Amino acid sequence: MNGVVEIDAGGGVVFGGPKLVAIAGPCVIENADACLRHAEKIAAISRQTGVPIVFKSSFDKANRTSVASFRGPGLAEGLEILARVKRATGMPVLTDIHEPAQAEAAAAVADVLQIPALLSRQTDLVMAAARTGRVVNLKKGQFLAPWEMKAVVAKAEAAGCRRLVLTERGFSFGYNNLVSDMRSLVIMRELGYPVCFDATHSVQLPGAGGEKSLGQRQFIAPLARAAAAVGIDAVFMEVHEDPDRALSDGPNSYPLARMATLLEELKRIDAIARARVLPA
Repeated sequence: MNGVVEIDAGGGVVFGGPKLVAIAGPCVIENADACLRHAEKIAAISRQTGVPIVFKSSFDKANRTSVASFRGPGLAEGLEILARVKRATGMPVLTDIHEPAQAEAAAAVADVLQIPALLSRQTDLVMAAARTGRVVNLKKGQFLAPWEMKAVVAKAEAAGCRRLVLTERGFSFGYNNLVSDMRSLVIMRELGYPVCFDATHSVQLPGAGGEKSLGQRQFIAPLARAAAAVGIDAVFMEVHEDPDRALSDGPNSYPLARMATLLEELKRIDAIARARVLPA
């Protein structure tokens, strides 16, 4: 049976519970006003659709392709902005960390700490996040087979954490390309924790723009629908009010104006997936 992970003071957000959960927000905190504006719109979408949403945004994108790329406001200012989001909207928040030293400070604000896919094998980072007591979202590395996530889970468990979510975000397929293998969702579910499908990073074309990554936004919705049909506990989507002008991951961000429609579609597919009778 799949694990159930509830967010502390998260307004009833439960991974592995009776409802599909969404993790959504702009890739990076561009500025306080933009972050709050996005968060308020996303909170309204949550109320409209009935889908519990965890707001996601990064205080620092430490793995940008180019040294000249925008990274975000940094740890202190970024966490202050995320705290304002929580107060203004009541939504729980998720942010990623890149160094073990960031874990404690991030955990003081964020309800969910995320381990970036590129850092999924960093033992000290995984264990530092796990020790905070917060929910930890472990993103499967683009270079890992789904069964290799067992070792990543073991590191978190060794640090005393059983509040884990496992996220599929595509697998490296040749140069500058990713492919989504829906079998991964089934395999990772066997590890006993809720599974999430990252519908936006799965369509990223890493480094394909030379000094930046590109993406195939047109495939976000089809892949999200496919994952919901397989059976997932959560869907991850980076969304933006104007993806073509986003300061990070615009080519693989979903338009905020279309988010509610997609969530309604995923809800209907999820209901069918949950109702089906599986063979013994």
